[in-house]
Amino acid sequence: MAIDRRILIADDDAAFRQGVAELLFNWGLEVEEAPDGAAALELLRLRPPSLALLDMHMPGFTGLEILTTLRRETLSVPCIFWSANASEVIERLARREGALAVLRKPVPAAELRRHLNEALNL
Repeated sequence: MAIDRRILIADDDAAFRQGVAELLFNWGLEVEEAPDGAAALELLRLRPPSLALLDMHMPGFTGLEILTTLRRETLSVPCIFWSANASEVIERLARREGALAVLRKPVPAAELRRHLNEALNL
């Protein structure tokens, strides 16, 4: 059976989102993009990916609100968060809700790849 390598990238910073999408595509991953929290939540419900990369601060829903909604709806999608300015309190809350990691923007490619490999068991 083939490994599902579909990743959802949700970030309201279009340039950052598209840059990460291009990087992941070059690594052989299938990518879906969402420009805000509401679009991300809709995609997560319609076609749950192998992994979601979520910005902590987006219009519509924050990354943390998306994660708590997924858990409440019993959708088990692994999530990695990123933010340029996440506080330690928010990071602890995200981890308590089940986030695999909380990364600081800009995320170095090697660090992102390491977390993806761990999350997807590559």
